[in-house]
Amino acid sequence: MRRTGPTPAVGRTRPAPAARRMCPVLAGALILVAGCGLTSGSPMVDNVAPGSIGQGQPLKGAHLTVTSKEFTEQLILGAITGIAFQAAGADVLDRTGIQGSIGAREAVKSGDADGMYEYTGTAWITYLGNSKPIPDPQQQWQAVHDADLKNGLTWLPPSALNNTYALAMNQANFKKYGTRTLSDVAALSKSNPGAVTLCVESEFANRADGLPGMEKAYGMKLPAKNITQMDTGIIYTQVAKGSCTYGEVFTTDGRIKSMHLVVMEDDKKFFPNYNAAPVINSKALKKYPAIAQVLDPITKKLDNDVAQTLNSKVDVDGQDPHQVALDWMKQEGFVEGG
Repeated sequence: MRRTGPTPAVGRTRPAPAARRMCPVLAGALILVAGCGLTSGSPMVDNVAPGSIGQGQPLKGAHLTVTSKEFTEQLILGAITGIAFQAAGADVLDRTGIQGSIGAREAVKSGDADGMYEYTGTAWITYLGNSKPIPDPQQQWQAVHDADLKNGLTWLPPSALNNTYALAMNQANFKKYGTRTLSDVAALSKSNPGAVTLCVESEFANRADGLPGMEKAYGMKLPAKNITQMDTGIIYTQVAKGSCTYGEVFTTDGRIKSMHLVVMEDDKKFFPNYNAAPVINSKALKKYPAIAQVLDPITKKLDNDVAQTLNSKVDVDGQDPHQVALDWMKQEGFVEGG
């Protein structure tokens, strides 16, 4: 699954999980017309109370709608947002799981939804039309924040969660070759050319902002026989088996942790930053400024390790994304009850 936009590999849709959530059709659902996304919604009915967030219920009386894209990480982040708003006293309508990137963003822009977690690289490249990412993650966020104000969107401070491209290897190959960075991989490709075999998606293999660009940035040139193209999900299992030394992965995918893969550091910062941050409809934020203080502590807690753990519970263990979000919110002390 890829993001819409002219540069799919950089402006891509976040990775497709092994399991996807379909349209929410729950008891009491508000079905406006047939279909997914903006056409349906369900009230969130988690019986949560303030923990470390939402004290004094500053959103009491607010009616807020949360949205997200359709893949696992987004469903979890959407649920986290709605649970936080509920703890702070709001009535929340769940419109998570919108197919594709554009639909969820447009929902927040139009006011059909009040907020979601979005990725800085997606906004900068796919939505705002820039061709070059900004290497510094804080500067990337600031540029997106400033540019999107005119679109009626306010970006709250970003998390350390950065869902971008990487290469990863299994433990056996890590012990054998000892590479830790992409510069190490480049050096290995020169000293032992046969050692560096890759499993990648066809899109990643053929775009300047994928493998060709990475090879150029790191000064390596791999022979075609060392590169095998395959579906995203298969890559993880093939790398885990050692069928290829390195595989293209996404840095917050739960399979990295469950399969004990070792991720290579992008030490030259070639790949764009995709830091997750809350994006709120500016009118909604002006009406309910407490939204920022409710979400900020949660955002500060989100990083790649947390994302891998939560994503794994859904994509590997088969748990429900909303329940995973609720359990984490309670575990961290953000909310009580539920």
